[in-house]
Amino acid sequence: MNGVKLTRPVVLRIPMLGRLPVRSYMVALGLSAGLCLLPGASSLSSQQAAKSQKEPVPSSAPAVESTEPEQPPPGDWGPELLDAILSSPNEDAQFALLRATFAAGPAIIPQLAAALKDDRTAEFAAQSLAYIGGDQALPILWKLLSDPRDLNLRRFAYGALAEFDSPQATDVLFDVINKSDNEPDRTVTEAAVIALTVRTDPTLFPRLLAAEKKLQDVVIRDDLENAREVMEERAKYLASPEGKKAGGSIESAVRTYFIPALEPPAPETRAASPATKGMGKAFAAPSAKPPRPSISVDVSSVTFSPDKNRALARVVFEDPTAMAYYDFVLQKRSGNWTLASVWLGPEVEKPGSRDTGHGIRDSVLVAPH
Repeated sequence: MNGVKLTRPVVLRIPMLGRLPVRSYMVALGLSAGLCLLPGASSLSSQQAAKSQKEPVPSSAPAVESTEPEQPPPGDWGPELLDAILSSPNEDAQFALLRATFAAGPAIIPQLAAALKDDRTAEFAAQSLAYIGGDQALPILWKLLSDPRDLNLRRFAYGALAEFDSPQATDVLFDVINKSDNEPDRTVTEAAVIALTVRTDPTLFPRLLAAEKKLQDVVIRDDLENAREVMEERAKYLASPEGKKAGGSIESAVRTYFIPALEPPAPETRAASPATKGMGKAFAAPSAKPPRPSISVDVSSVTFSPDKNRALARVVFEDPTAMAYYDFVLQKRSGNWTLASVWLGPEVEKPGSRDTGHGIRDSVLVAPH
């Protein structure tokens, strides 16, 4: 990967209920024989002895238990089962599977790599690998860049690069953005743009502006402009006294990502009019600015990796017109939770809301217009 140091599904088999071993029955027979020794049981014992003379005595050879592993039913039922769940109209079903694979952690990476080969489960496997992340998952995701299928799985490789804060990873993301005019699938470029918004690096601002000016795709240009403005506002917040006191919790990391939308806008100033200049000391009056619409961010659920150093948070971003769902992957570093990657989920428009022409794109980059 040009020198970049970057750092299916689990088939849950439910064992069939085994039959009671023969030796258990032998134990039961032994208990019955013991009853003959008790007082008052002599007549019962005599009847059993007479009966035993007429019937052959069963063999007392020990039962041989099968050591062969139980096999699943014939057929390719595993991918079919996952495909049925992933195709469910209930979006919670898919997220539940993503949470399960995330909670299982790196141990199931080999199974996810195998699931990439099946078109029915490839997207789910790639997304799960991107969420698990780390040095084991990324090399597998990187091979998807040359995948011949028309599944556009490359976006998961680019989105996973967000957690690798290195010059090489940054160059790869900008290379994707700079070639977006020739990219048939905008979601691939959008994944690269969102990956850059995870960082708050002022050195990226000039490169974002240069890419924005060069591109012809109006939609991607708008995304880049929003990304740059959001990152600039976040950098100002982190440099402020309030930003420096921000904690290292999961909620704090999520709120910091959305801070440009949550913080009240700074008041603009306008120059004093000629009339006020003639009245002595000139002053800059704050200009009237419409209030920002009410916005809320809620961390609805958190799933931890096996070592508790990585977390998957489902986040709901809500404004008066719509609700947008995000998946935040966080990594614990030096005791603080920091963002590793951000993934956009579905948007639900509220009844009666008016389409602004931006919709979910503004929610992605949290730059309300």
